[in-house]
Amino acid sequence: MQLDLLAPPLAIVRLAPDADVPVWADRGPLTSVTRTPSELSVVCAQEHVPPEVECERGWRALVVAGPLDFSLTGVLAALAQPLAEAEVPIFALSTYDTDYVLVREPQLDAAIEALAAAGHEVS
Repeated sequence: MQLDLLAPPLAIVRLAPDADVPVWADRGPLTSVTRTPSELSVVCAQEHVPPEVECERGWRALVVAGPLDFSLTGVLAALAQPLAEAEVPIFALSTYDTDYVLVREPQLDAAIEALAAAGHEVS
């Protein structure tokens, strides 16, 4: 698979389940908002997250070149398996068109090496 690296570092934010989606969340090349009964999770450019907000900073996104057909199977598994074997934790997101795999910035080089060894191309 062909993957592209998104430039800005991302943050994964945890807010109260009844919180409004913050205005700062919708800036940058990737924003993902998921609401469950127990939380509101936001993935966005870390530079826009206020310092007092609970979050995990320093994530980088690898984007599968898409769009991907809904009949495809095993896309995330093909990425997650070599990363798991390299002991690189991931945070996965999917959209209508493609999949995103987020890795912590300090492990980005190891992630790219593991994916390349598995036959994937990262640019």
